[in-house]
Amino acid sequence: MSEMDKEIWDTTVSKVSRHVEQEVRLKGWLYNKRSSGKILFLILRDGTGIIQCVASKAVLGDELFARMDGLNQESSLIIQGHVRKDDRAPGGYEVQVTSCEIVAEALPEYPITLKEHGPDFLLDHRHLWIRTPTQRSILAIRSEVMRACRDYLDSQGFLEVSAPILTPSACEGTSTLFETPYFGEKAYLSQSGQLYNEAAIMALGKVYCFGPAFRAEKSKTRRHLTEFWMVEPEAAFMTFEELLVLEENLITYIIDRVLDKRSEELKTVGRDPSDLEGIAPPFPRMTYSQAVELLKKENVEIEWGDDFGAPHETMLASLHRKPLFVTHYPAKAKAFYMEPDPERPETVLAADLLAPEGYGEIIGGSQRISDYALLKQRIEEHRLPVDEYNWYLDLRKYGAVPHSGFGLGIERMVAWICHLDHLREAVPFPRTITRLRP
Repeated sequence: MSEMDKEIWDTTVSKVSRHVEQEVRLKGWLYNKRSSGKILFLILRDGTGIIQCVASKAVLGDELFARMDGLNQESSLIIQGHVRKDDRAPGGYEVQVTSCEIVAEALPEYPITLKEHGPDFLLDHRHLWIRTPTQRSILAIRSEVMRACRDYLDSQGFLEVSAPILTPSACEGTSTLFETPYFGEKAYLSQSGQLYNEAAIMALGKVYCFGPAFRAEKSKTRRHLTEFWMVEPEAAFMTFEELLVLEENLITYIIDRVLDKRSEELKTVGRDPSDLEGIAPPFPRMTYSQAVELLKKENVEIEWGDDFGAPHETMLASLHRKPLFVTHYPAKAKAFYMEPDPERPETVLAADLLAPEGYGEIIGGSQRISDYALLKQRIEEHRLPVDEYNWYLDLRKYGAVPHSGFGLGIERMVAWICHLDHLREAVPFPRTITRLRP
């Protein structure tokens, strides 16, 4: 076959292993380079990975070689070349460059360099920081987590519904709502799609919504964002025990999926994949009351009825390698819609799932109140405007059934999987109480 007749494969870095000893065309950005005078070693990234491309002056000619030798980091390129297996190269393959099109030359002094940068600098340049291998790997793992959520729930007969972002009332109280004007009245950014999911299950049986949620908490901890993403399944006729089984099966599916599809990305972010192996049902459980007694034995100041903070959750979860269910919280510490435990009505059929290694709550869920009178009583006790919840109360008038659901925080799940220090790296563009840009 002549050079003119040679087949050229348009491919990506992640798929070059399929084209060993073939000619390929790669489109990407220059991540790094070094030169020996007559040979250029270019590190190209394309969003799927990085690869070494070897260019020689003898093949490219003096003019093109000189232009390539002068390129700055992040210049965009279309490289054509021959794929070779080379265990010494990054990723185990390299491309012998036969031609190169320079799409755009980047300006010098690219802000994100290999030197140490402070967190504020990196967040100010988040639009560029996400190009680095570690941040790119985190976002690829995040994408896999979100895809796994959908795939598992779809396989279990759940249908995705779209809950509104703008709502007239709160889901879990009014103290942490973002208020916005809405054509002469007040609206709020949604804290959760749960209440709307409860309406949807009466039509569809099993549903989930997937989208952003907003909490106006003035918190600066590494576990909080003001805008975050949740997947929220809800199912008619689902009991509390069935809910916990669904939760642990979903978590197991997500972990297995990431280990299967993103093990290289885990290594890039510094997470040993073996740390996540063996995460499988059943997960350990303890009641809230048992947890309080355990904390007291450890000389932690807490009284029955107090909500848990990060130190409490960290101590409890550190006892187990798997995520831990803490169940049967005091009714007064939880949201108005949670079903009381019939054997101990001062507690509710609710559970938080705590991730190990200090990552705290990744799931919060409960069986919901199905009795009209009790739900109305709870709304009044929480001093919520009953008129705003009439539609929600209607669900208990016309064919009420036992039902349950939960919310899984994507950023907290990703932070645990990737062993991140802060949630702000688990989302492309974080929003905190001090950051609205970029």
